[in-house]
Amino acid sequence: MEIEEVNSFEALPLLSLNHVSLLCRSVPESVRFYVDVLGFALIKRPSSFNFNGAWLYNYGIGIHLIENPYLYDEDMPNYEPRPINPKDNHMSFQCTDVGLVKRRLEEMEMRYVTAVVEEAGVNVDQVFFHDPDGYMVEICNCDKIPIIPLSSSSSSSSSVCFSTRMGSSFRKSEAAFGKCGFMERAMMESLSMDMMNVSI
Repeated sequence: MEIEEVNSFEALPLLSLNHVSLLCRSVPESVRFYVDVLGFALIKRPSSFNFNGAWLYNYGIGIHLIENPYLYDEDMPNYEPRPINPKDNHMSFQCTDVGLVKRRLEEMEMRYVTAVVEEAGVNVDQVFFHDPDGYMVEICNCDKIPIIPLSSSSSSSSSVCFSTRMGSSFRKSEAAFGKCGFMERAMMESLSMDMMNVSI
């Protein structure tokens, strides 16, 4: 897939993903899921909000829940839970042990489906399941696949640069590498290893 440059404008000056905001039918039920199943922690929410919700945080990102009791009605006679479809919208979390994830989900009697992505002899295991409102969550070991840009250009406006800033802090050690940091070094190391494997 070739990505064409649409214009010469520079990308917005972003730092990182801050939060994902989700509508939920019941804040307490969703909070239980994100705390007990995914390991998020409740954090303080602005007191000026005049609607029911909750803020949670972990893994460098926030989940903001906004209550809407009319989101769907599972009391309807023909209500059926949404099928778990790996091709549906979802948020994904990296994990250390996919087998352990599956065992824990089974202990909690949660429905899930699995998939395997194969790329150049490397297998990535994926586990998909729903939160209480039908939003899909993926747990995977996706770090097995190197991050390689499709194309790059010598012009600074269109070159690929992955930011590794955590929140609003900037690690001085990365400043020595210019605008780019950890991800670029990781990609170059991965590419170098691939080239060494090919040449041996």
